[in-house]
Amino acid sequence: MIGDVLTSSILLELLREQYPQAQLDYLINENTAAVIQGNPFVDNIKCYQPQKDQDSNYKSEFTQALKAEGYDLVVDVYAKLRSARLTKAIKPKQSVSYYKWYTQSAYKKTVKPLKKTDKDEGLALVNRALLLETLGIDIPLIPKPKIYIGETEKNIARQQLTAAGIDDGQLLFMISVFGSSAEKTYPTDYMAQVLDDVVNQTGATLLFNYLPDQRAQLEELIGRCKPETQQHMRPDVYGNSLREFLALASCTHAVIGNEGGAVNMGKALNVPTFSIFSPWILKSAWNSYERSGFNQSIHLSDIRPERYKKHPKKYKQQAAQLYRELQAEFVIEKLRAFTEHHAFSAARP
Repeated sequence: MIGDVLTSSILLELLREQYPQAQLDYLINENTAAVIQGNPFVDNIKCYQPQKDQDSNYKSEFTQALKAEGYDLVVDVYAKLRSARLTKAIKPKQSVSYYKWYTQSAYKKTVKPLKKTDKDEGLALVNRALLLETLGIDIPLIPKPKIYIGETEKNIARQQLTAAGIDDGQLLFMISVFGSSAEKTYPTDYMAQVLDDVVNQTGATLLFNYLPDQRAQLEELIGRCKPETQQHMRPDVYGNSLREFLALASCTHAVIGNEGGAVNMGKALNVPTFSIFSPWILKSAWNSYERSGFNQSIHLSDIRPERYKKHPKKYKQQAAQLYRELQAEFVIEKLRAFTEHHAFSAARP
């Protein structure tokens, strides 16, 4: 997933600092490559095509090509059975991943992820740095994930906004309207109430992050919003590729909505973010860089801590029910604090 790829990209920066002359390759799914494009710390992006999972010839050729590189080190953040098998096939001189029942025979070193941290980076980043620390690499400071957008790309995005009648002085928010699945998507009726309040409080123009096949769902959301809110919505201003979306997002004043790829991309673009966490996601893993108030979020555990007797992942099957308990009024209250913190306001039309 995009969030995983972005978060793991910090290892490239840390490895480059430790091994300035090394060849650093990054193995990721093809659909996530746009967030790594232009990253100065990676030499080669090795793109795997998940749609060819059932093609044994493709998988064999892909594995053999990696083996031919003669890697000295494999750092496996994925830590799945399939990546363990791949690492064994590549036969690097050194390898490290997280401790699981099947990893002992596949890697030279393994480490158990931490379950909590007091660092502002959050568990996802801290545990990735832990992999390199297990190799004896000293990490005094964990770098922040970054997305590199060129000035040409930004200018094209600015021109797109201008052509759509959105001027430089206009307050502009990117809305992460859908999560990566239904279990990570805030209920449509609640989200409509949230967006009504955002527009009422700030007068902002709203752009949307969505896939083409989600347009009908987006129209349903828009239809649930007040007519005066709908006047501020611009679903027509859209990035036709992930790089185009990133360029547009870099021109906005905040990314707001479901926690996931869009929010992680906003953080990596240094755009303020407000995220609504799914009830079954561990907030402490992904609520990075929130201490200053630049980024903020809300989770059901903030409102109903007594609900969580077990790890949040144990409640995945109850996501729809638990989302109903994170009522719009709670999100609105926290989101207002976020917009006030950033002084996001505009004259109402």
